[in-house]
Amino acid sequence: MSELRHYAQLRATLAAKEELALIDVREEAPFASGHPLFAANIPLGKLELEVYARIPRRTTPITVYDNGEGLAIKAVEKLKQLGYRDVALLAGGLQGWQEAGGEIFIDVNAPSKAFGELVEAKRHTPSLSAEEVQKLQRQGTELVVLDVRRFDEYQTMNIPGSISLPGGDLVLKARAQVSGPQTQIVVNCAGRTRSIIGAQSLINAGISNPVAALRNGTIGWTLAGQALEQGQERQAQESSGEEEAERIAAWELATSAGVSFVAWSDWQVWRHNSDRNTWLFDVRSPEEYRAGHLPGARSVPGGQLVQETDHYAAVRGGRIVLVDDDGVRAPMAASWLAQMGWEVAVLEASRELFTDRGDWQAPVPAAPKVEEISPATLAAWLEQPGTTLLDFTTSANFRARHIPGAKWLGRAQLKAAVATLPEPDRWVVTCGSSALARFAAPELQALSGRPVYVLQGGTLAWIAENRPLAQGVEGELHRPEDRYRRPYEGTNVPRKAMEDYLQWEYGLVAQLERDGTHGFWVI
Repeated sequence: MSELRHYAQLRATLAAKEELALIDVREEAPFASGHPLFAANIPLGKLELEVYARIPRRTTPITVYDNGEGLAIKAVEKLKQLGYRDVALLAGGLQGWQEAGGEIFIDVNAPSKAFGELVEAKRHTPSLSAEEVQKLQRQGTELVVLDVRRFDEYQTMNIPGSISLPGGDLVLKARAQVSGPQTQIVVNCAGRTRSIIGAQSLINAGISNPVAALRNGTIGWTLAGQALEQGQERQAQESSGEEEAERIAAWELATSAGVSFVAWSDWQVWRHNSDRNTWLFDVRSPEEYRAGHLPGARSVPGGQLVQETDHYAAVRGGRIVLVDDDGVRAPMAASWLAQMGWEVAVLEASRELFTDRGDWQAPVPAAPKVEEISPATLAAWLEQPGTTLLDFTTSANFRARHIPGAKWLGRAQLKAAVATLPEPDRWVVTCGSSALARFAAPELQALSGRPVYVLQGGTLAWIAENRPLAQGVEGELHRPEDRYRRPYEGTNVPRKAMEDYLQWEYGLVAQLERDGTHGFWVI
């Protein structure tokens, strides 16, 4: 029988600012339908690929829950197999949390979004409506609209004439985008949070230009009946490298927020300290990171880190260390994280220490031994009956491109799939790279008793050999729940969904007060 932890225990831990990992092991869509404020979503089917990075310390007190689906019990056993030694079930699951008086938050990244609303409420961050911004544009007013989302989000849809400048780089590069202190700066995202934090960042940093958030972002623009652009390539000009005023402002903000500045020698001690969960995040752009970064640092641009902190650091009460090479981006991101209740430090490291190259590699457990086949072998097998190909990639990837004849499913649905599919002579499993498929293969073997093979290199290897691909939903074995459709993404979102989302955001400050565990404060 698994140990149980109760709502009152977890609430006391949060109040004491001790480390706590509260993990929702459902898929993202059901998670977004309701969860505690500081719950982190790590679906059962992806535990092996995500948990070591998000919960580094194996002695972390971990509490796991679902909403009666039977996933949490399996997750407890898997986490113990992965080396975690203090794992318990949430008493009563999500329903137990709610019955005990716990507040339930919907959507994703709820802590960051609630914090953004609190910032606006406390600082009265200036904003302009979509109609006001369009009027200024038509009048020829000197203004620049800076879109602080990721570049790929910007390309999906953007305010006409806007420039892509991801939020983590905003303070560093804003002055390079204006002709002088008279230029009106409008900061936008898809909804509210990044617009508010971006505009307030510039104000906090003391920029002399008039600054405003675009009220309700591209959602507000769309609800006002105004057209958006798609597929634009406009990106911000690089900074001059002479941002001394920005460096001083960022340092002062971080210091006033309680951020510490640590040397390389301090980090070497911290990284080997098994008593704390500590993450090292490089907040520069992914391109800069690939060109050279500190060993062990993970690439997380600062704007996204503030927006999606729970995606990277899943232990409330842990310690976050940030690094850059300019003295602006890390302190700015740190100042916000500290106000969100995190213990944060900025690592002062010289560029000579940025010796690693390439993409970040997630720490994962040793994969089980499996029998692999090449794309050529799979192609030959698929020409004859007897082979069933299962694809464990994301549903979005599957719909965009998959091997013809493949069946898609979430890994947590594997037992049901084996029970309903005709028994083949052999199974083949894949995903993008086959990283997840390798962990699913032994489970499939145990469930079916039939031979199981892993596609070497995954679907990406199949694609690299220019083999045929299919698109669409045909082959999906169940309704996808792995991706929650945000009401602020894409260009075909129903009007009511956008309006409901904004109403939810407006209510977050009151919900924080009811919850009482957040620990947020605003400079």
